[in-house]
Amino acid sequence: MLKKIVLTLAALLVTANVAFAEKTIVVAHDATWPPMEFVDANKNIVGFAVDYTDAMAKEAGFKVVHKNVAWDGIFAGLEAGSYDAIVSSVSITDERKKAMDFSTPYYEVRQALVVPKATNVTKLDEMKGKTLGGQISTTGYFTIKKTAGVTAKSYDEIGLAMEDLFNGRIDGVVCDDPVAANYALQQEQYAAKMKIAFVIETQEKEFYGIAVKKGNKEVLDLLNKGIAAVQAKGIDKQLRAKWIGR
Repeated sequence: MLKKIVLTLAALLVTANVAFAEKTIVVAHDATWPPMEFVDANKNIVGFAVDYTDAMAKEAGFKVVHKNVAWDGIFAGLEAGSYDAIVSSVSITDERKKAMDFSTPYYEVRQALVVPKATNVTKLDEMKGKTLGGQISTTGYFTIKKTAGVTAKSYDEIGLAMEDLFNGRIDGVVCDDPVAANYALQQEQYAAKMKIAFVIETQEKEFYGIAVKKGNKEVLDLLNKGIAAVQAKGIDKQLRAKWIGR
């Protein structure tokens, strides 16, 4: 009888440990998008989105593993189950919602045009006949493609577009406003020659969300729980001040 009781208690203990074990969520970042997600001098993935995800994990009670994945394959990897979520400045769009599920929004973003300091324009239509660069399959690149009379040039990484602009090979870059500010205002090399011409006004607001595979309710619920806590406690504002300055 004693042996049976001991075995029963042991089984209950194992079950309890499994029940209370923190779930690990593997998240993918295209770490070429400063200050949101990028690789620092020590080869660590850092940035606003990384700290935000860590804060979510702490608040919602899960563990997080960060994984650097190139943008051009990041959505295919999610579908294949290579990771559980994408936290990589992914704008929520109706088209993307057909292929994946999204968390509640965690950041409002706008598109900005970066140009040489000598260029004076106030709207995209004034860039007719010019070549504008953007990272492939991003809102910035889609914006360029929709602008009549402008030549769109795609890049695998936004840093390559900024480098071409710096060296005079293209006439401007369209990207998310925190990324535009990082290159044009904060990176000394680029700030000396480039500026933000304007932020592009649109009728509909644009938000980042965390993408998960269709139907992955368990992960989505944990992520939404984390986002709600981070926003309720004002942690998101602290991270904005740290990484973005506003």
